[in-house]
Amino acid sequence: MQRTSLQALILVPAQAACTAGPAATTLPRPFVATEIAKFDSPFGMAFLPDGSALITEKAGNLKWWRAGQPIGDVAGVPTVANVDQGGLLGVALSPLFATDRLVYLTYSERSATGGSGLALARGALAPDGSRLTDVRVLWHDPQGGEGGQFGAAIAFAPDGNSLFLSSGERQRFTPAQDPNQPLGKILHLTLDGQPAPDNPDAGKLGATTTSITTPPDNSGAAKSADGRPFRWTTLNRTPGETWSTGHRNPYGLAFDADGRLWESEMGPQGGDEVNLVKPGRNYAWPDASNGSNYDDTDIPDHKPGDGYEPPKVWWNPSISPGGLMIYHGGKWPQWKGDAFVPALSAQALIRVDLDGDSATKAEQWNMDNRIRAVAQSPAGDIYLLEDGDGARLLRLDPAKPQARR
Repeated sequence: MQRTSLQALILVPAQAACTAGPAATTLPRPFVATEIAKFDSPFGMAFLPDGSALITEKAGNLKWWRAGQPIGDVAGVPTVANVDQGGLLGVALSPLFATDRLVYLTYSERSATGGSGLALARGALAPDGSRLTDVRVLWHDPQGGEGGQFGAAIAFAPDGNSLFLSSGERQRFTPAQDPNQPLGKILHLTLDGQPAPDNPDAGKLGATTTSITTPPDNSGAAKSADGRPFRWTTLNRTPGETWSTGHRNPYGLAFDADGRLWESEMGPQGGDEVNLVKPGRNYAWPDASNGSNYDDTDIPDHKPGDGYEPPKVWWNPSISPGGLMIYHGGKWPQWKGDAFVPALSAQALIRVDLDGDSATKAEQWNMDNRIRAVAQSPAGDIYLLEDGDGARLLRLDPAKPQARR
């Protein structure tokens, strides 16, 4: 069987303009949300083939949830820097988990140069689920520095031979446009954390010295912000790792059934986005956004012909997307192939209708709490994680039709 290249699989025709459309319609829930368990400041979840789930807590705890059993602690997790918006963040299972039992984690780590940086590690889950063994760091940003917004989402390529990692711009703005820094990028790596060989700039190395800035007040101030120099002691492989650039805080990554890579991204004050991620494209941050800076200073809007890739849908005011899931199950057949976005500030679950390379806002359901993550179980159930201390794990079940009177 001839293998289709990943670039050919994901590269789809560009559209001339973005479509925000009307706000998603807020409707009564077509489901009942049942509390399953509680966690303290959870961030990510990944379901095992048996229907149990691994759930990260930002303080550095990896939990193992099993229906009807006490929640277990999984030892062997790397030490995390639980500061700003960092901590233990994403979790994903190897495409061959049934045989290799490998678990991938993203987290913020203390940096030798001060501050913290994003890291990706991998370890094998013991048969009894009690610990991770043979844990090693596959990739990290050695620059360090201050700021939140680590991104930290993981998505495995459809062929299972590589992974995509989202790296936030740490509230520093300009690194998202700097090809020498991994901040504000979607990275494409091998399963061992090396640059994927089919990346747009495969084999290209970056500058040996980069500049670490403290998060400035706004995108305008960032252009002239002073920084301290950082000298890479290893090869700077950032250009060869980069799949796309110009991202702010990419919290969600997911492939649809046809191999398109979708991303949800937190904008500044407004301008939250869902993007179709294409190799070599620039998604404009901080040069363009349909939001504004937090001090109300303007950021130019996306415009046709500006040379940047526009979002497929966007929100203003903010919804604060916490992740992204594309539903592939059979329990909700009417939603198969659609994207689901958990919303923090909007306290909602939002469905986005995907049709080829187009996206349209659909329903928005009020959940009365900040929603951090959404995931699908092997049985096709949809689960939500709330945000903060005492956050609930919720399972969605179809609501029973009301009887006619």
